[in-house]
Amino acid sequence: MQYHLNGYKSGSPDIAPSENHAPSNPNKVDVLIVGCGPAGLTLAAQLSAFPDIAVRILDSKPGPLTVGQADGIACRSMEMFEAFGFADKVRREAYWVNETVFWRPDGNKGITRTGRIQDVEDGLSEQPHTILNQARVHDFYLETMKNAPNRLEPDYNQTLVSLRKSDFADHPVTADIMCADGETETIAARYVVGCDGARSTVRKVLGLSLRGTAARQLWGVMDVLAVTDFPDVRLKSAVQSASAGSLLIIPREGGYMVRMYIELDALADDERAADRNVSPDMLIQKAQAILAPYHLDVKNVVWWSAYEIGQRVCERFDDGTHDPRIFIAGDACHTHSPKAGQGMNVSMADAYNLGWKLASVLRGQAAPDLLRTYSSERQAKAQELIEFDREMAHIFSTTSASDVFQRYFSKHARYTAGVETRYDPSMIVGGDTHQAHAIGFRVGTRFHSVPVIRLADAKPMHLGHVIKADGRWRLFLFAGQDDTGQADGGIAAIAKFLAEHPASPIKLYTPHEMDRDAVIDLRAVFQQPHKDLAFDEMPQLLRPRKGRYGLVDYEKIYCADPKTEDIFDSRGISRSTGTMIIVRPDQYIAQVLPLNATAELCATFAAFMQPVNAT
Repeated sequence: MQYHLNGYKSGSPDIAPSENHAPSNPNKVDVLIVGCGPAGLTLAAQLSAFPDIAVRILDSKPGPLTVGQADGIACRSMEMFEAFGFADKVRREAYWVNETVFWRPDGNKGITRTGRIQDVEDGLSEQPHTILNQARVHDFYLETMKNAPNRLEPDYNQTLVSLRKSDFADHPVTADIMCADGETETIAARYVVGCDGARSTVRKVLGLSLRGTAARQLWGVMDVLAVTDFPDVRLKSAVQSASAGSLLIIPREGGYMVRMYIELDALADDERAADRNVSPDMLIQKAQAILAPYHLDVKNVVWWSAYEIGQRVCERFDDGTHDPRIFIAGDACHTHSPKAGQGMNVSMADAYNLGWKLASVLRGQAAPDLLRTYSSERQAKAQELIEFDREMAHIFSTTSASDVFQRYFSKHARYTAGVETRYDPSMIVGGDTHQAHAIGFRVGTRFHSVPVIRLADAKPMHLGHVIKADGRWRLFLFAGQDDTGQADGGIAAIAKFLAEHPASPIKLYTPHEMDRDAVIDLRAVFQQPHKDLAFDEMPQLLRPRKGRYGLVDYEKIYCADPKTEDIFDSRGISRSTGTMIIVRPDQYIAQVLPLNATAELCATFAAFMQPVNAT
């Protein structure tokens, strides 16, 4: 990470200098976030990086989550955590899901292991699939917010009572909040985002409803500390018994705790989960019956719940106007089966998609039209994942669950890893005209990281890890075969255009008083070994002077790393002519272009960005 740009300061570099430039009136904000679940905290953490944006986040609960609820963290979410700066903390604490095993009846009133597979296929992500208490994920977000420039912290014991549009141009949404002392507070906001769960008040205000069908299948879930002779208790295990039902075992962090999803009897048409009076003892007895003849001695039930499988989604995720001001995210607009591991992960992805767009519009970098892409992108992806989730939940509960589920799991591992999302063409996603220049970086998909060597200090690292949750676009330049950064090479030519031409996106969209990479972060990757290149001969734009003292940024130039994985080979990047890849602030690829396609480069940004400098 980079710090000390504007002067030395002791202490943790994770704590940003306090820069509370936003208006201090808590009753008039740019963004009001309702709900402190995964979606709300993801959005708040992203917006907390911008000291000029006033944000409030509130929740009706008395304080932060402490136990239970979701625990599966997909590879894609870990990639996102890397952008926020706490992936290493999650990796340290979490259980890593390395393999999945499948058990089914042995024909003799018992169960036997019938399959064992790698959980995440090789090369799918540099990040692991992990299991960690949702409360700890919340903790990391809260820490990120508290350490951010505007020191953002949630307001608890505050409940949204009503929400309405007003005629005030600057703050056109008004929210009435019931506080813990019974008093009502009124907040005026430019934008409101409802991350307030499946019973969302914000969704009701918008007149939207969750649509879908319930499977009428009752399941119980419990986190336990137990003693058992079941041999795969520390592996993700899908277990089907001959007559007692099915069970999914998810080992938890810490080496001892285990989560069990337990199939109970089907619900009648007029029944709800609460009607069954499910208890921890009932879940323990059911789990013992499924695992027989293995023994399960539960010493402590840490957390438990019962739920009905259901997959539902809203028809849109905003207020449906030309200039949307109210949005919903997470469980407020889609619900999933816990066993597919989609709920928390998809919710965080919603907020990550919306956060940078709100910041871009509020800071005057992009036109308000950009905000309409949130609903169109995320609703389509939620619907797609709902269909996958519904099929997966059904297969898990069928008679031949173990063998069918194993085949289905292997076939659709990309969905469970969270890396299958691909956004359709729009103002921020281009077409595939030039896809052949980098076939492994598909337009509309997330930027799949690859190891590289940083030129200035020979550091091996992952290229994708330079994409931080700071609202900036990334422009990656991949050099042609004979290009070493020389004056007549392709990298020098595009760097000269970006630095000098009046139509350059860097010149058009970066305020004069800011560093040259404040809006579009330029990086270059060369094919030659790092020992064969000279940093001081590279184009000046790749060695920019920044900050108060005009210090040189030494972290813009990289080389392929043939010792581990050559990025040009593994991602099918054209070696002859060179390629550039435009990456959105949420790590998704907006466009792949030839290195000399300056007109198309300019057109890509012109579709949504607002110039701040005269040409």
